[in-house]
Amino acid sequence: MAALLCVIAGCNAQKKQQENMNDKKMLVVYFSHTGENYSVGNIKVGNTKIVADYISELTGADQFEVVTHKYDGMSYKAVCDMAQDEQAADMRPEFEGKIDDISQYDVIFIGTPIWWGTYPQVMFTFFDTYDLNGKKLIPFATHEGSGLGNTVSDLRKAYPKATVTGSFSIYGHDVRDGKSKVQKWIDGLNL
Repeated sequence: MAALLCVIAGCNAQKKQQENMNDKKMLVVYFSHTGENYSVGNIKVGNTKIVADYISELTGADQFEVVTHKYDGMSYKAVCDMAQDEQAADMRPEFEGKIDDISQYDVIFIGTPIWWGTYPQVMFTFFDTYDLNGKKLIPFATHEGSGLGNTVSDLRKAYPKATVTGSFSIYGHDVRDGKSKVQKWIDGLNL
């Protein structure tokens, strides 16, 4: 009987969290690299996209993928070299598409692979394009050893009037079996 009560209480807590999430309009913004990746080989679906899909599935959040074809078909080393050069020159590569009304979103997840300790430069182009001040921003990253890098401090620098909270990182080689880790993180966010 006690076990049944715990299960019911757990279900009620999860239902309450889902109701709270439904009150907030959420968006997942992310950049994800396909092709040759460190540790996972040549992939058709990027590690960060997999995490973004988990987040949308678990929260009902809309998605916007920051897409650039600049790195298509390049070897892992060539992408690394180009990313380092772009960072050194503080470049702002263009991306495709747009978000028609970003003001409708209360909570925005910001996802990225870690390139040279932070976001790929195309994400800084996104930050320059959209004003997310006043929003709740939740950074997440895929990596192979650098965790979140400087993403949290760089996001706070880009949006000093936003609430940056609840960050999460996961190894790229773990994302395909990592939905439960994402679920645990989402559950702890108190959305």
